[in-house]
Amino acid sequence: MEKLKVIIVGGVAGGASAAARLRRLNEDAEITIYEKSGYVSYANCGLPYFVGGVIKDKRELTLQTPLSFQRRFNIKVEVNHEVVSIDRKSKTVAVKDLETGKTFIDSYDKLVLSPGAKPIVPNIIGKDHRAVFTLRNVEDTYRIKEYIDTHDIGRALVAGGGYIGVEMAENLARLGIKVTLVQKDPHLINPLDADMAALVHREMRGNGVELLLGEGVEQILDRGSKAGVVTSGGHRAEADIVILSLGVRPENKLALESGLALGPRGGISVDEHMLTSDPDIYAVGDAVEIKRLPGGVKALVSLAGPANKEGRIAADNIAGIPSAYRGSAASSVLKVFSLTVAMTGLSEDAALKSGIRASSVILFSNDHASYYPGARGLALKVVFDEDSGKLLGASCIGGSGADKRIDVLATALLNGMKARDLKDLDLAYAPPYSSAKDPVNMAGFMVENVENGLLRQFGYDELANLPKDGSVILLDARTPREYSYGHVEGFVNIPVDELRENIDRLPQGKDVYVMCQSGLRSYIACRILEGHGFKAFNFKGGYMHYAYLHEDRLLSGETYPCGEPKRP
Repeated sequence: MEKLKVIIVGGVAGGASAAARLRRLNEDAEITIYEKSGYVSYANCGLPYFVGGVIKDKRELTLQTPLSFQRRFNIKVEVNHEVVSIDRKSKTVAVKDLETGKTFIDSYDKLVLSPGAKPIVPNIIGKDHRAVFTLRNVEDTYRIKEYIDTHDIGRALVAGGGYIGVEMAENLARLGIKVTLVQKDPHLINPLDADMAALVHREMRGNGVELLLGEGVEQILDRGSKAGVVTSGGHRAEADIVILSLGVRPENKLALESGLALGPRGGISVDEHMLTSDPDIYAVGDAVEIKRLPGGVKALVSLAGPANKEGRIAADNIAGIPSAYRGSAASSVLKVFSLTVAMTGLSEDAALKSGIRASSVILFSNDHASYYPGARGLALKVVFDEDSGKLLGASCIGGSGADKRIDVLATALLNGMKARDLKDLDLAYAPPYSSAKDPVNMAGFMVENVENGLLRQFGYDELANLPKDGSVILLDARTPREYSYGHVEGFVNIPVDELRENIDRLPQGKDVYVMCQSGLRSYIACRILEGHGFKAFNFKGGYMHYAYLHEDRLLSGETYPCGEPKRP
């Protein structure tokens, strides 16, 4: 019986995972990886940290080498080899040796495409300046690091505020370089809602990173060893190095030219088994469109976790083991100086734009019991469907523990839980790690209260429309000392512990809008007010949330809140 012959195009996360899994399932298969870069199975997500000097040994970036793959898995790995075409009829590929320039033909029984994605480089004047770089693979990293080490770099400009752009800005700043980050969208890290991204902005600015939000790079001028950057907002800056991190596009050339079906976003179309429109070709990783959770709409998800799972699933099916990919909630986490920023599923803005009647709860708590030393703040936003009650997504930002909470919420999301049922999760507790009522449980309690009508909410963007003519009551339930440090104009101070004895000061028949520091005391005040015949509304996230947002809007050049997305 002839051996199964499998060719894998691309040897990073998805391709390497598929190769190793297939070998574990089939000792006799002939497996070959063709990788057009000079490295295989490298730590893509670690590249910015090598530039910043956090990872010092370049060998730490490569998890496997062609030799180690051969020794451990008996897999042939050819780096600097690019598959340039596929002949589906003859089941062959044309491979170009990038070192010699020669091309040869190889045959396959099954083919796995894992070509990844390529950086988006806009067609702007000056993009080929010697001080302009993109970061996608190990070679890019070495070029950037060498340039920094051999030039006097005082200022850097990073274009793009996604994961890599933010991480690059942090690592350049840690080298003592003055960094400007230009982002075309109004806020950094698109999967976050603007109200949560404000916390990231504050951390970036607090560490010396200048943010130019709502602007794009329009032109790069040659200033000798420096690059002059002109933005769409009219800003001009000079930089010793420019990093373009404007996102990626699926590397779909092979699939397109060979006639494989593509999805609406240009990625390779695959089914739940990672099978393309050709019964002998699978595709995995950043180049494919997969089900995005919740909802199952096909999307591009450029993350290492999904790519590794997809590679394993493709290998299972090639080996005859029925295996299906359930989809990705695009769960992610990144470090932003002293903050951990984590998210899963849909943001509230994305849900509303997709036509879902979405709502959210926001809470600020400590990452562990407040009486145990070292407690730090944690902001958690949970998004849910007002009609079905189902959990849609969440984001969590804090000094520690944000990743733990998002992992719990990602698990709940995958299993279709209702947001109110988060209250029932039996989560581990000890004072150094959490509170007896974990923030995830607290979010569930809050959603239940919203659904039961016990909690009415209003948000930052509604403040501008609250009447100031006395027709409603604006109440701050914090202590006089907290109130004196800062408060929203028009809100009168009656501490929650003194509210009952002062209830007669409030005229009946008027709605009451209540704020406190984090939202807890104002909720208690709302319940007291409801018990005395008032209709009360609680401010989402409290004055702490207001302060972050208001500072961010002012520093971003806005004079007052923007309008929320209109509900369908």
